[in-house]
Amino acid sequence: MKLLKSLNLRGWLLVGTAACGVVLAGAAATFGSSARAGAALEERKLPMKFSWVACEPNCRGWVSAVGIITADTPKDFEEFARGRQLGGATVVLDSSGGSVNDAITLGRRFRNLGLLTTVGISLQSRGGQSARPAVAPEAYCESMCVFLLLAGKKRYVPEAAHVRVHQIWMGDRADDAKAASYSAQDLMIVERDIGRLAKYTFDMGGAGDLLSLALNVPPWEDLHELDAGELKLTNLVTTDLVADVLPHVDVSAPAMAELAPKTQARFGAGSEQPQSAKSTKTAEALAPTGGVAVPATAAQK
Repeated sequence: MKLLKSLNLRGWLLVGTAACGVVLAGAAATFGSSARAGAALEERKLPMKFSWVACEPNCRGWVSAVGIITADTPKDFEEFARGRQLGGATVVLDSSGGSVNDAITLGRRFRNLGLLTTVGISLQSRGGQSARPAVAPEAYCESMCVFLLLAGKKRYVPEAAHVRVHQIWMGDRADDAKAASYSAQDLMIVERDIGRLAKYTFDMGGAGDLLSLALNVPPWEDLHELDAGELKLTNLVTTDLVADVLPHVDVSAPAMAELAPKTQARFGAGSEQPQSAKSTKTAEALAPTGGVAVPATAAQK
């Protein structure tokens, strides 16, 4: 069934691409060049990568998760986690979204590990021994990234971050959703995955308002950016203190003017279990400003 194994959810995840505003003491002026900002923008269009950002000796460090959630992402995370003591660690998300069912699988794994979540762009230190890594807040968490954010036992979103949601849709028909034709089976796939997302949302402690806000935004409209009130209404934010997710750091907001809005990921249908290559289909991530299409994995929101 070549059919739509791709549901498009343009803005359901508040966390993936968004940015967490934390800069460690003594490192503020080291980061934020246009070159690094451009690199961060490109990385979040690619399949998700995980890396450990060390922050010795005064803080534990955190997991940087950048890019689109694909069918390989849950497996990649397991490989990354092997041999590491990640229980209770913080994940800093910078993502356009991605695969609906694979995001659900990964989110449940995050919760099982007791991970904390926030939005931001992790910046490695380039100074001397006294310089430390930082997290820039001017980032985007869109589509299924928002549901990864929801997986954290504690969740913080900096004021400068952008968390954006939209409707689930067939990814292969999202470019001209009004003109496309749909079968009864297409509707079944959409409704099935909405049901899976609803269950996951409530299991993670989210509110039905998150689903309501997302389902009110059709694919031919711009993603809806959640304001501070909506972040709390949906229970995406559980704390206003960055120290609750990234302790022993100073909060700052480095200039990241060159960071453009994140690309919109396409999502696809499938089981909640990791899918084989044959069960997923390559979709596209299109820049909101009409940029060039970039390959993304199937089963995305």
